[in-house]
Amino acid sequence: MKTRAFLIACLCGGLCTAGVSAQRGPGSSNPEATNDSAGVSAYVYVSATVANTHRAQIYAFAAASDGKLTQVADAPFPYNVTFLATNGLYLFGSDASGTYIHAYQIGPEGSLRPAASTSVVQAKNGCDSAGALFLDHTGATIYNVDYYGAGCSDAAYQAFAVEKTTGSLRLVNQTPAGMTGSILRFAGNNSFAYGANCGRSKTSIYGYIRKGDGSLERLDTRITVPAGASDQLWCPHLAAADTTNHVAVAMYPTSNGHQVSGPYQLATYTQDENGTLTTSSTSENMPKVAVGEVTDIYMSPSGKLLAVAGSNGLQLFRFNGSNPITPLTGLLTRQEVDQMFWDNDDHLYALGQAAGKLWVFTATEESFASAPGSPWPIPGAQNIIVQPWPLPWSTTQPGAAQSARADVRNTPATSLP
Repeated sequence: MKTRAFLIACLCGGLCTAGVSAQRGPGSSNPEATNDSAGVSAYVYVSATVANTHRAQIYAFAAASDGKLTQVADAPFPYNVTFLATNGLYLFGSDASGTYIHAYQIGPEGSLRPAASTSVVQAKNGCDSAGALFLDHTGATIYNVDYYGAGCSDAAYQAFAVEKTTGSLRLVNQTPAGMTGSILRFAGNNSFAYGANCGRSKTSIYGYIRKGDGSLERLDTRITVPAGASDQLWCPHLAAADTTNHVAVAMYPTSNGHQVSGPYQLATYTQDENGTLTTSSTSENMPKVAVGEVTDIYMSPSGKLLAVAGSNGLQLFRFNGSNPITPLTGLLTRQEVDQMFWDNDDHLYALGQAAGKLWVFTATEESFASAPGSPWPIPGAQNIIVQPWPLPWSTTQPGAAQSARADVRNTPATSLP
């Protein structure tokens, strides 16, 4: 399977730090820069490789209430980072050298200003890397998918406490990562986080408990896969949690020694008070997806919609808690989509690296449509993160999108790009 945007990549020989001036942003139907936060639904940040260089920069857009994007003034910003995360106060980026996590203060108009840089390298590890980043719901702790040890062959989650006033980070703990070290998704109560991945020797849906200081500890409870045909095994790949106690997991059937024997399907799990996941999903009631090889799954802030991205495009499903997931749309685009995020106003932002495009859709349970001007070209696109407006910092609310509302015309999937 292909290595995806949210998995750590070997960057040592890739992006370098040679000084290259940032280039102007990609063309759009509304290219005027803005410093006005009035009417903004979210700020959207995309890391991308500068043309004909090995250096990255950050595109920044303000999304209007209808999802239309306008480039933030002075963007793109000449910051050489790859993976992104945000807690509303700072945008965090993994340095292309693999050594630092940089923090950039987010201005009220979406601009970025360098605030702090923290090395992820620990003397006892022999090898460490700044890789894929994710935060807990409070935005108080940032987690780095770290590869360490001899030849960087071991994967771990490094937990860093965020210093609110400076953006600097303090290492809290490091714990072995699940399988190849993909990111985790936190459950609604912020006490548990889950991931799923598959290897030749074993399959794994795994959970972690988040302690009061932000540190992670692996749950020792085995999470079972759904029932299947007598000769069928499941290969789970990626998880997404709703706002309460349910988790969606994408998985594909295998047979004869991990040979793929069918399309991806979607299972749903229910979390108990100890973090254990149980399921009533079976091969018969798990919907099949049309996106090909799944690259990302992401739950809407309302917990009612599940977006599934893959090599063949993007598709939406209704998420029904512990009940089976049901299809909502066909393919909303037929080009590969690698990463997705929602904002607070029913906008789904989907990034295609190979296509160099950023799609924006407005979607509810009743309707879905492409936003004006979508898709936007992003040459050299790498990773995306979305920060809804207003910019939050709270110990009770997530720094990412959390609710959904809209009423748009239902547009047939066949008419979308």
